Amino acid sequence: MAADAARQSWPPVLTVAPIARAQGVVQLPGSKSISNRALLLAALAEGETLLTRLLDADDTRVMIEALRALGVAIERDGDRARVAGCGGRFPARSADLFLGNAGTATRSLTAALAFADGRYRIDGVARMRERPIGDLVEALNALGARIAYEGAAGYPPLRIEPAHRLSRDEVAIRGNVSSQFLTGLLMAAPLVAPARGLRVRVSGELISQPYVAMTLAMMKRFGVDVSRSGDTFVVPRAAYRSPGALVVEGDASSASYFLALGLLAQGPVRVEGVGRDSVQGDVAFADLLQAMGARIERGADWIEASGGEAMRAVGYDCAAIPDAAMTAAVVAMFASGRSVLRGIGSWRVKESDRIAAMATELRKLGATVEEGADWLAVSGPTRVREATIDTYDDHRIAMCFALAAAGGVPVHIRDPGCVSKTFPRFFAELERLVRPSAA
Repeated sequence: MAADAARQSWPPVLTVAPIARAQGVVQLPGSKSISNRALLLAALAEGETLLTRLLDADDTRVMIEALRALGVAIERDGDRARVAGCGGRFPARSADLFLGNAGTATRSLTAALAFADGRYRIDGVARMRERPIGDLVEALNALGARIAYEGAAGYPPLRIEPAHRLSRDEVAIRGNVSSQFLTGLLMAAPLVAPARGLRVRVSGELISQPYVAMTLAMMKRFGVDVSRSGDTFVVPRAAYRSPGALVVEGDASSASYFLALGLLAQGPVRVEGVGRDSVQGDVAFADLLQAMGARIERGADWIEASGGEAMRAVGYDCAAIPDAAMTAAVVAMFASGRSVLRGIGSWRVKESDRIAAMATELRKLGATVEEGADWLAVSGPTRVREATIDTYDDHRIAMCFALAAAGGVPVHIRDPGCVSKTFPRFFAELERLVRPSAA
């Protein structure tokens, strides 16, 4: 695969030189979350959709390969893709899909194929086989799907057998492990809902609510309007219709690294592609940075950060910004006092166990770290230590720990090619913005 070859071109360890100052503008890659939702909805819709500024990275490549295996015609040229919708019915009645470690693709395709009247297999890398999917499978099977586990119960790989219709018009799904379960169910529901619609009730707390709001906004762009009352969503029986063209926003999670860089290395650093009009919850990371002392300015599609007041420790509920919160954990090393990031229990089931991984790597840099089931507390060292960071095949760990070089020491990142999952040119953009200092 091209993605594998690109990753092999990276050195085993990449050294980020000490950073004295950072300044400039970054054009963000397309949002991973929006890109993969747009690809699936365009594939399911009636008509052809032109997607522009689409993310070109591992997660979107596996989604495109999977959709092609399902018989969807997709022409890709850089950050543009032309998708010929299949009108809600995948042409391929059987397929063996390998989805790497792409959680959004795995969960949403599982739901989309549950009632596709075919035989399908869904699998991924070893870590994907450790990431839970049981709540989604349980909800789909309660509706009449026939999904079985090939290995450990509750985890991929999955085998999907033909199931022709829903057996009921209401279902409950847990919301406290991953919002991707609800997202997958909601996107699949219009095509198979009964005439009166499907009522989807969220059982317990719904985490990462901005991602669900994004899903609903994307569904509306493709002609399906979902209503919500409290913990219940009502999805009508409807066909998706192509909007003709859709421009993908820049990735707000990726913006977090450069906004943090603006705070840590004087700035200003501006990200373009997201701003105050964004549908992505991670733009709220700018508010967290502001609480820590950053100067923040916003436009309709840009945000700028620079160093302002002395950096302050914070106590912050990060349930709405789980991906960007990882960046905050590294920033917290530079603040005066003990920062506590709460509401991050979903980190445990991401590309790595991110709470354990972040705690381990922050301690290498000299930070004092405490951890709990859904929280992390960070107190910075008097001076950041030079360290070699293990990345756990997790793109976000590689990117956020590169910022530690703003502490005036080299930081060595193992397996830097893991950033290809969502931001292949991350290190090139970082190098372009920074002015190095002597260690």
